[in-house]
Amino acid sequence: MHIQGADPNRLVDNLGFSHRPVQPAAMTPHHPRLPEPSGLPGIDRDYTLADFDFQLPPDLIAQHPAPQRSASRLLDGRGDLPVDRIFRELPGLLSPNDLLVFNDTQVIKARLFGEKETGGALEALIERVLPGFEVWAHVRASKSPKPGSRLRFIGPSGEGFHAEVLGRTGPDEALFHLRFPGDPLPLLQEHGHVPLPPYITHEDSTEDESRYQTVFAAKPGAVAAPTASLHFDEGVLRELDERGIRRAAITLHVGAGTFQPVRTDNLREHQMHSEWFEVSEGTVQAIAQARERGGRIWAAGTTTMRALESAARTPNGALQSGSRDTDIFITPGFDFRVVDGLITNFHLPKSTLMMLVSAFAGHDHIMALYRHAIQARYRFFSYGDAMLLQCRAG
Repeated sequence: MHIQGADPNRLVDNLGFSHRPVQPAAMTPHHPRLPEPSGLPGIDRDYTLADFDFQLPPDLIAQHPAPQRSASRLLDGRGDLPVDRIFRELPGLLSPNDLLVFNDTQVIKARLFGEKETGGALEALIERVLPGFEVWAHVRASKSPKPGSRLRFIGPSGEGFHAEVLGRTGPDEALFHLRFPGDPLPLLQEHGHVPLPPYITHEDSTEDESRYQTVFAAKPGAVAAPTASLHFDEGVLRELDERGIRRAAITLHVGAGTFQPVRTDNLREHQMHSEWFEVSEGTVQAIAQARERGGRIWAAGTTTMRALESAARTPNGALQSGSRDTDIFITPGFDFRVVDGLITNFHLPKSTLMMLVSAFAGHDHIMALYRHAIQARYRFFSYGDAMLLQCRAG
């Protein structure tokens, strides 16, 4: 990775831990998981990690959101040449028969500070909320807490709660299995902090509580926002409705693994992180009806795309409702079965999301769009600007 003047490990390795390096871990699913095919077998050339790299001036990494959600810029990359727009123009770029699918996950205050029984300081990032008041968490401490010990988490008010360490879990036992004294969600809301991405360098604030959350967030569970949807406000949603552009939703609880870097030049060797998703029968029917009308399916964000394309990895290629974990790795050569168009933010160099958008819109086209975005000084990453893409795969 080459981000001028910046330490790449600080940008992608610390998973929101106060800007200190930490090793991310793939999740062990709590639902049966089906094998997820990547696009690799069908690629028309041998891509390596370097193919998804680019030079990014650090001052283009957005540290705060635009004053108004829909005032962000929108790089229209549907054609051969880029077109510079404003996000609020989006409804006029879609057709009345189209369907726009959102991720309705809600970001939880997943970052906790506290201490061990010995008094040593610690920091935790809750990765997944489980039944029975239990959670999986990344824990940062000078010495790892032992099973059977108790951790005290202290919130901004000075009040807090204790959690019991049940053991380790996940690949290489990189996660801690904790039991809270009550429902984790209210405890996190009261005592936790907004889990800002590692490349945002300020501590979380009241601005982040509202702006690092979509206006239609409904189902708590994510530790990172579906950032393409941060640009939608009530005005844009109202205009979509007025133009007859229908909406549907999926749920994918974004995990800290979304910031996991690719560490191998051979893409086939990368272990993708796992995330839980759900596609309702209503959304399956809405997609089928849009197809019957001759409309296109637009995914608001890469998390929505990953959920929809995972749900279509069935023997007959039909979209299937239900919930499970997915570790789908979308790379050039991938067979897209559901999504025709994508709204997405700008992604980290050498990331799996750079590979995803390259698979969707073409590698050379994406790299040209990124060069234009840098030259035109678009704002990058979670609080940055957006792109509009259409499928060029196949």
